Amino acid sequence: MDLPNYTIPAATRIGHVHLKVSDLQRSLDFYQGLLGFELVTMYGQDAAFISAGGYHHHIGLNTWQSKGGRPAPKNTAGLFHTAILLPSRRDLAVLLKRLVDANYPLTGAADHGVSEALYLDDPDENGVELYWDRAKEDWPLNPDGSIMMYTRQLDINGLLAEI
Repeated sequence: MDLPNYTIPAATRIGHVHLKVSDLQRSLDFYQGLLGFELVTMYGQDAAFISAGGYHHHIGLNTWQSKGGRPAPKNTAGLFHTAILLPSRRDLAVLLKRLVDANYPLTGAADHGVSEALYLDDPDENGVELYWDRAKEDWPLNPDGSIMMYTRQLDINGLLAEI
């Protein structure tokens, strides 16, 4: 296929993610009960749509093809993680405290220069990244002006000091 060069518009956003889950209530307990998303609507008894701030849905959860199923193997193609961008470092700290208080395990935590992130798995072992972005003018740059991203240890105590 010979197509002309194209750049997707800068205002383009990822609108939502729709996840296959094995147990809808267990997933709602995680996304709604632990992470704080709001239930927008149920779609029958096998799907739910949740959001932050009343959007029609940021995350769809369904058991249409996966009810009672097992998590996808880690060494196969598929979703690596859903990244949930929080408005501030304090918001990330509040969620970290909720996770710690609930004794919910993290799979990682990192300072990426442009952002700080927490990593965990939902009950179906779908990866979840909770993060906040530093201001663009604070992003580290390489000598050629490109963004310098890295993975360094996250200052957990410094993050928790935000609350």
